[in-house]
This record gives sequence, C-alpha cells and structure tokens, in this order.
Amino acid sequence: MQKLKVVTIGGGSSYTPELIDGFIKRYAELPVTDYYLLDIEEGKEKLEIVGKLAQRMVQQAGVPMNIHLTLDREEALKDADFVTTQLRVGFLEARITDERIPLKYGVLGQETTGPGGFMKAQRTIPVLLDICRDMEKWCPNAWLINFTNPAGIVTEAITRHSNIKTIGICSGANSMMMDIAKAYSVEKSAVDTRIIGLNHLIFADRIAIHGEDKTDDFINKLAEGSANNSLKNIPDIGFTARFAQALHMYPISYLKYFFLNREMVETAQQDAATKGTRGEQTREIEKRLFELYQDEHLNHKPKELEKRGGAWYSDTACSIISTIYNDKKEIHVVNTVNNGTTPDLPDHVTLETNAVIDKHGAHPVAYGRLPVKIRGLIQSVKAYEELTVEAAVTGDYDTALLALSINPLVPSATIAEQILDEYLDVNQRYLPQYAKDAK
Repeated sequence: MQKLKVVTIGGGSSYTPELIDGFIKRYAELPVTDYYLLDIEEGKEKLEIVGKLAQRMVQQAGVPMNIHLTLDREEALKDADFVTTQLRVGFLEARITDERIPLKYGVLGQETTGPGGFMKAQRTIPVLLDICRDMEKWCPNAWLINFTNPAGIVTEAITRHSNIKTIGICSGANSMMMDIAKAYSVEKSAVDTRIIGLNHLIFADRIAIHGEDKTDDFINKLAEGSANNSLKNIPDIGFTARFAQALHMYPISYLKYFFLNREMVETAQQDAATKGTRGEQTREIEKRLFELYQDEHLNHKPKELEKRGGAWYSDTACSIISTIYNDKKEIHVVNTVNNGTTPDLPDHVTLETNAVIDKHGAHPVAYGRLPVKIRGLIQSVKAYEELTVEAAVTGDYDTALLALSINPLVPSATIAEQILDEYLDVNQRYLPQYAKDAK
C-alpha cells in the first residue's frame, strides 16, 4: 500500500479531533497511513491527551491509520505529503493580552481583526517561516495547508517568503454556506456562492440553491432577521434592515467589526468586564474539552467541540487535502495569491475567494473589478496586511506603527503607538525580530 503521510503542527490543540474525524470519514478516498501530531515541550501534556483520543477514534472506526505523537519536528516532517498548521504562539494567555490591551483605549480587542490580529501575526509569522525552512529541507514537495490565524496574513507571508506550496483555509465561508443551507432547509452541498475579499473580510454577492439564484431572497431574509449570520465567537448584533438591503451582499460576521464598530467595541468591553474576553471564555471551553478528552471511553468527536470558534473546519481542511490528492478540480473558498483575480489588488497579494483546487493547487476564479461599496475597505485592510507581514519579517518598529495606524479599526496614530508599545513590552520573548530598543 502506498504511504500517505500527514502532519499536524499544533497537534495538541483542542481542534485536532475535528481533523481526525474528517480523515476517518474520507478514508476511502484519502487513505492516510501515517498521521503525525507534532507539538512543543510546553504542549506535551495536551498532545498526549488529544493523541490518545485520536488513537481511540481511529480504533473505533476500524481504519488502518497510524497515529504518531512527537515533539521532534524532523521526525514529523520527513517525507510528509501534507502538513497542516494550527499553532498558537504564546498560547491563550497571549491571546487574552491581545484582546485586553486595545480595549483600554476603546479599540477592538479580537484575535484576528484589528490590533489583536496584528499582534498574533507578529508572533506567528517568524515561527511559520521557520517551519517552512524545515519543510524545504525535509519535505520540499509537501503541501502546507495553513489554518493558523490570522490565516490570510500568514498565507501571504508564506507565499512572499517561502518556496513551499501553500493554501490558507478558514471555516468562515463554510459557516456562511451552512447558514444559507439552514435558511432553506437544504444540505450545504446544494449551496453555491460567489465570494470575494480577504480572510475574515469576505462578501458573497451571488447565492444559488440547486442552481437557482436566491441572492435577492436571501438578502431579504437577512434584512428581516430570519437568516443567521453570526459565528460562535462573534457577538450576535445584527445590521439594520435598511443597511442589509443597501449593502445587498452577504457579509461574514467579522464585518460587523467594521460596519458596527462602536456597538461591537462596547459589547466587547462589557463582556471583558463581566464574562471575560473571548480568549478567557475559550480557556474555560478548552478546560472542559480536555476533561472530556481524558475519558478513556470517549472514542468520537464530542458535541461540545462545536462551541469553539472555527468548529467544522475539518470539512474545509480535509476536503481540500482530498481535492489536491485526488486531483478533483473542485471549487473551494481559500486564501491564495490574487494573480489577476481582481485588478483592484496587486497580483502578488493574498485574497480569499472561490478557486478551483487540483493537484497543482488553487486557481482562483476571475472576479473582475470590486464593487465600489466594498473596494475601499478591502484595499485599505490589504495595505494594513502587507505592512503587517513586512513588520513581522523585519521587526521594524516604524513599519509596525504604520500598519496599526492605517488599520480602519484604529482611530488614531497616537493610540496605535500606545497599543504597539504595550504589545511589544509584554510579548518580548516571542518577538526575537524586534530589538528591545527598537523605538
């Protein structure tokens, strides 16, 4: 039997059972023989807990997939076919700091959007580029399927600074299509959408059910409140009916941070003062999940995992790996290089859109000019993303300051500087690229 080796970096993550479940379901078309779960010393205990659950799940399913647990990057990566990443540099404690610092200044504190996403990128990009250098040594032909947030920014860093083949994925578009399917009581496979934008900044401007255009009808459902557009990790504040009709697109929930910024910041501040930031809530969810995972009788993905933001992403990750492996030429929404998809963004930058996936990778479907109602926001956020990547690679203070200052969610360059200084101070041990006297 031909070997098929898959590696997950950040294997001790609470998300791992999602992936195991996805590979088990697809074993007939994606016969993974060796699955390596890789983590670092600080994550060893969680890796062993999750790894044992993964082994029980595979045994229960009766599939001949060998689960390997390791802290040795070379052992994991050597001759791998696919590598997935779901790491969190600094663990949840760093995320909580990312969220709380901006809130002091009346600025959104969020894991991937605004200053929080910037700071996560500064910690994450150097680590992922180091992983890419190791892949170039030990598995140069492998595909890197990145789920580590901020997924679009990270994917752009890899495409700009590495030769490794990569596709960035996110569960956001998948969740949007599931919400559409629920609104029409159909399977997700019946839903077809045209999506354009950036990671966590996407819009669907065409929606069809079984090939029938339902765009106007679905927008009406959004306006009247009978369709859902809120992810688990985002406060459920709705747009007014008038705005939903005026926009006449289906925006991912993260766009509330831009279009309803004041309301969302106030809610985040209230939550932080009462039930905690999303990172603090997630810490409690993860604590309960790992208590469940230690049950020796548990041999399946627990229902409670759905409470984590990004639930169901195995459908995205495993589907894309199978599509590449089997050269299926399916259409998926992914983060990939623009390369002419729209002339309103530079060719070399990463966007999130529909793409045909085959054994050669992602081929984005041409979109054309961006509608003026979303063009400025997308271009502005993309400029911020480009500077964020440059700052993460160079450790240049001025570039970092400019990145935060031009982010639409940061109201003042003075505030940007204050946030940046606090971020750099508390994250020193994760930022070797920044000199201590960088300012």
